[in-house]
Amino acid sequence: MTANQKMTLRLILTEADIRKVILNTRPSTVEDLISKLKESLGLHYNFSLQYQDPDFNNELCNLTDTEELPEKPTVKVIPVLELVPVSSDEVFSDTTSTAETEILSHSPQERLKKWPEFFDIPTFSVDVEYRLRQANLLFMSEGIYLKVTKELKHEILERLAESMYCYTAYPTAPQFESVAAALISKHPCLQERGSTTRCCGWKNSLKHEMANYRTKRRQSGCLDVAVNAGKRGRHSAGGQPANKRIKKAKKGEINYLPNFPDGFDQAALEGACKDLVHEMQKRTPNGLLVKQKMDQTFALRRKEVVESEPAISTMVKRWPALFTEDQVCSRKRR
Repeated sequence: MTANQKMTLRLILTEADIRKVILNTRPSTVEDLISKLKESLGLHYNFSLQYQDPDFNNELCNLTDTEELPEKPTVKVIPVLELVPVSSDEVFSDTTSTAETEILSHSPQERLKKWPEFFDIPTFSVDVEYRLRQANLLFMSEGIYLKVTKELKHEILERLAESMYCYTAYPTAPQFESVAAALISKHPCLQERGSTTRCCGWKNSLKHEMANYRTKRRQSGCLDVAVNAGKRGRHSAGGQPANKRIKKAKKGEINYLPNFPDGFDQAALEGACKDLVHEMQKRTPNGLLVKQKMDQTFALRRKEVVESEPAISTMVKRWPALFTEDQVCSRKRR
């Protein structure tokens, strides 16, 4: 085939976006073909190509040479994610800086941020971002709303629930509404006709998705949601009655009942607790060691407070460092 003849191909961007593309000239190399497709379709991300090979009953194969393509080929776009290289100095650093101490002290805590004034919509997968970008352009030019498929809606809601969980496991109604409003503000093609706020459906869907996400977290052993899952005793130890006494985390509690830090079980943390008691019996306790051990055992203390509700005298005896001036200030930062 000559390189100057037109080329007609069937291009698969996603399962829901399949297009007929006509190129003025037939590219001589795969790189040239990719360049022409980027220019023709306005694609701003890197990708490779696969094509349906007639020799294998039209199964997809990687495209390495344009001469392999039939006269009117079916080609599929495969987005390529680029990894940012990290130097060995950043990975294998043997310095004992204050920053490393802070990272160690925060490791047991899953949520370190309070709910933002303006919720920042996270970046979705490459496929979803592309479809939303194209739909936004169509909405701004012709006012056409995107018809959201079940699969697309699930991907959007799941990513939003994951992002919301970074702040709280139990968002309030205004917080759900702020996320829904931020979503249609960033992606206007997702607005809902007939809705007063243009996002009532998204708000309700977020509530259901967040409940599903909490269920997944509970099943994976996440304590701060498992503690509230004792409905009719189904999830209570030994079939005990529902956990009516135990409250949900309040608005200001961002680390209500975190999991134990990686690599530590209750026995290991009990050992750290005994080390703390021994250290506090010294005339001059090691402040850095006390801080590290207190941060390390934070999840164990929260578990005791929430589940056992011990008396103050018991806490003073078991956690003497908790009532020092430094730890009182540290609790405000947690």
